Amino acid sequence: MKVVLMAVVFYFVARYVPGITVIQNPNAVLGLSITFVWLALLFAVVNAILRPVFKLLSLPFLLLTLGLFYLVINAALLGITAALSTRLDVDGFGAAIIAGFILALASWAFDLVLDRD
Repeated sequence: MKVVLMAVVFYFVARYVPGITVIQNPNAVLGLSITFVWLALLFAVVNAILRPVFKLLSLPFLLLTLGLFYLVINAALLGITAALSTRLDVDGFGAAIIAGFILALASWAFDLVLDRD
């Protein structure tokens, strides 16, 4: 359920954040919608595997910046997702920071609504 909701957030991020581009797969059965679901699933896998490692390695920076370094971690995870996918392009660090912030905020809200811990 959360992957589908995050796919909708990816759609709005790609539409309204300059520098974030999603390339449609014309050969897919469901076209653009399955592309966003794939990106959300890939982002979830990257988050599940790499986020704990990044948080542990950047603990001094997180403490020093009072948690603002999470924006950099989210941008890095989005950049890794873009590197793993041929359908997502992130042009610049600023676009990655803004998109990562929006995706993290939406993920947090969906966790609250879906009653996940």
